[in-house]
Amino acid sequence: MEGCPPGDLLEAAKRVAGNAYAPYSGFRVASAVRAESGRIYAGVNVENSSYGLTVCAERVAVFSAVTNGERAIREVLVYALDSEEPVFPCGACLQVLSEFSPEGDTIVYAYSPRSGRCERASLRELLPRAFRLGHRI
Repeated sequence: MEGCPPGDLLEAAKRVAGNAYAPYSGFRVASAVRAESGRIYAGVNVENSSYGLTVCAERVAVFSAVTNGERAIREVLVYALDSEEPVFPCGACLQVLSEFSPEGDTIVYAYSPRSGRCERASLRELLPRAFRLGHRI
């Protein structure tokens, strides 16, 4: 399918998708990111009864990559289990991704396993004027 994520990103997200913790919204999401090294890191959304403490799957995956020494993210997959439509990252996740995509060339895939639909966009398209303090990785 055009715009669909590479199979290894899709498999990484599928493997962890059942671990999403979404008792409040019922909106389960998994994510997989490919770092510049080629390694893939996965994450799921983790909700909290204090909603502001909820963490999206994309940030969990990015933070895992950074924890393992990565500093650049090349591809991101958002795997939304409970949506017929592909879902792109929220604004907070886009801003976090921009920290690790100095040129804004990270590719973001949105995929719905329910419908099999997927879309693709660059981070620059999704967040054309990312906030920066001048730091470049």
